Amino acid sequence: MIADILTIVWKEWKEIFTQRGRLGGARAILVFIVVFGVFQPMQWGSAWVESTTGLVMWAWVPLFLVMGVIADSIAGERERHTLETLLASRLSDRAILFGKVAAAVGYALSITLISLIAGLVTVNVAHGGGRLLLFPPGTAAGILAVSLLGALLAAAIGVLVSLRAPTVRYAQQTLSIGTLVIAFGLMFGLQALPTALRDAITRFVASAGPIALVFIALVDVAILLIAMARFHRSRLILD
Repeated sequence: MIADILTIVWKEWKEIFTQRGRLGGARAILVFIVVFGVFQPMQWGSAWVESTTGLVMWAWVPLFLVMGVIADSIAGERERHTLETLLASRLSDRAILFGKVAAAVGYALSITLISLIAGLVTVNVAHGGGRLLLFPPGTAAGILAVSLLGALLAAAIGVLVSLRAPTVRYAQQTLSIGTLVIAFGLMFGLQALPTALRDAITRFVASAGPIALVFIALVDVAILLIAMARFHRSRLILD
């Protein structure tokens, strides 16, 4: 099954970098790396590696990267009339599903890691002043963990949306609107709270880091199980 999953991953990556140029082309990737790996570190200075607020940013970065490609995973195959060919292959339903999820997550994490490395180089060149600026070990581990879990969450939800979306644009709009509603809802909701309560919630979230990661991991597993239950080639062919 591993070989079949890798086959799907390779197929998806080739499409991301070639046929889906508008979604994941080299130009878009380069712009992304320049923004998050050059401009932001130059503006933030040493705070880019010292502040824990970066954890929030690196939770959202891979999420948006995944959304750019996962919407195309099923809906795009349906639009290009290649879904039937894929489903008629010897590959199992789980291999196809896990391959598409792994491809999106791997794509997002690769670009995130490149941006992180570029950012470390940039901040040391621009603001190092003879010092070696690095993330504290706990922050580095947190960034990797939230990036992975955030990307996996977006991929699992994206597959569910793409399964029922008639077009890629519809899937993208659904994912984008849902993400913006949650993001702005949390932001404005926190701002509407009394300062003391808002500070207490912020301190609780900061202190509950490992617990929050475990919770997100459980949510990821639950959504993947739902996707597995709904991803059946017989149903997709009929759709």
